[in-house]
Amino acid sequence: MKDSGSPEISRRGILAGGAAAVAVTRVPAVEAQTSLRPGDKAPAMAKITMTVNGKRRDLNVDTRTTLLDALREHLHLTGTKKGCDHGQCGACTVMVDGKRINSCLSLAVMHQGDKVTTIEGLGTPEKLHPMQAAFIKHDGYQCGYCTPGQICSAVAVLEEIRAGVPSHVTGDLTTKAPISNAEMRERMSGNICRCGAYSNILEAMTDVAETRA
Repeated sequence: MKDSGSPEISRRGILAGGAAAVAVTRVPAVEAQTSLRPGDKAPAMAKITMTVNGKRRDLNVDTRTTLLDALREHLHLTGTKKGCDHGQCGACTVMVDGKRINSCLSLAVMHQGDKVTTIEGLGTPEKLHPMQAAFIKHDGYQCGYCTPGQICSAVAVLEEIRAGVPSHVTGDLTTKAPISNAEMRERMSGNICRCGAYSNILEAMTDVAETRA
């Protein structure tokens, strides 16, 4: 009922007023999180130089910046994915001086002078790396989110085996045994595929290994 002495109140007016109130109260909180408060020190910055996919790259980064964020946010190489950000899924795998690492667990400043290879540096759509071509041939991906890390890790795994680097399941450390399914599974266990394309990934790796052999 309307009261002749009271303003008309509608449901739409209440919702609009509530939304405005939330916006007003939330903005200062967001600003407080993104700006320095009186007495805060500016983040320590560092200049580093890396060779990324064959090109020299000079960066000026916060010393707390991970290699993953340096690649994605500073160099805009977004092929390398941020998954768990805790070194547990392998989506961020890249190769540093030929060896695979989880880039989310490594600070950018640790890689002064290093040679970093990301998925963008392995091949191009016009000239695919053999491992990229094998993943396409054997359907080694579904959603594709983990694929860059899977491919970088797969390339590095075959190099590890070729160099005689043992794994947990290596039976004989004195001879170079053929590349087995068990070896590849063990070495790739740090790369998680939530779609479950593991058998296809192993088929792709086996194809590349046999071709090179």
